[in-house]
Amino acid sequence: MTTFVDDKNAAAEESAKITAAELSEKDAPQNPSVARAYFQLLKPRVMTLVVFTAAVGLWLAPGQIEAWRAVLGLLILAIGAGASGALNMWYDRDIDAVMSRTSKRPIPNGDVTPNKALIYGLVLSIGSVVALGLVTNWVAAGILAFTNAFYVVIYTMWLKRRTAQNIVIGGAAGAFPPMIGWAMVSGDISWVGFVLFGLIFLWTPPHFWALALVKESEYGAVNVPMLPNVAGASETKRQIVIYTAAMSLTGLVPFLLGAAGYLYFAVALAFGGLFMVNAWQLLRSDSLAPAKRMFGFSIFYLFLMFGLLLVNARIHVNLTWV
Repeated sequence: MTTFVDDKNAAAEESAKITAAELSEKDAPQNPSVARAYFQLLKPRVMTLVVFTAAVGLWLAPGQIEAWRAVLGLLILAIGAGASGALNMWYDRDIDAVMSRTSKRPIPNGDVTPNKALIYGLVLSIGSVVALGLVTNWVAAGILAFTNAFYVVIYTMWLKRRTAQNIVIGGAAGAFPPMIGWAMVSGDISWVGFVLFGLIFLWTPPHFWALALVKESEYGAVNVPMLPNVAGASETKRQIVIYTAAMSLTGLVPFLLGAAGYLYFAVALAFGGLFMVNAWQLLRSDSLAPAKRMFGFSIFYLFLMFGLLLVNARIHVNLTWV
């Protein structure tokens, strides 16, 4: 009898262990680590684009900088850009919870509280500006401070929910990194920096309006006045064609200024033309397929253009080790 009871108790304990293990395994994917949640607050995909375009601006600057200072400066810039992303998520947590594209972000998902996200963003934003000034120079730090303030205050808090031109004006914040990279070397701003700024600035509306066409109902549900919701799909497509044409022409200017060689010019001409073809197809179509295609192609186009500037630069920075 005792043996039977012992065996039964042992079986129950084993069953409890299995159940606990199963519950633990089930819960694991639903409870991401704190570190991962805070990293996601920095919008890592956006950080990648920021660092890449800033690195190109740094590379094209005709000056000299220590390699360690350049790398550390780009890392600090990434943190600064991520900090503004965290503050953006803090402010937009109400609409992020509604939209499918953003509903799994750390704040609406319950992984980070709003107050902690606010403190996190503010500390990193201020700290990154001070650190960049100490590591490189205060011109670069000043542009970073202005960029963060522009993105959080002008775009996120003011323009995004008030005007259909939100992404046009607010998109300037994403266009500053090449200028910051250039200033990290030279301590000033040049025509090349302004052209790289202009290329990203003009690229932003076709990129985001293509997404807005696909997500029109979601933006409408949260009362964010994106152009398709306010002016309609036809006017949005027409504006995409106009901005794409201006962007494609701006993409040729680095060659005209002597910053890039013939390879860059040929590829910029060809892919700017492909971008225009895509925009024209979108204008003539009632389907959302060209909009989805344009959104993906626009990302490829920007990385291609800046990648070519890295490999086909006529003048570039002199990196030293001391």
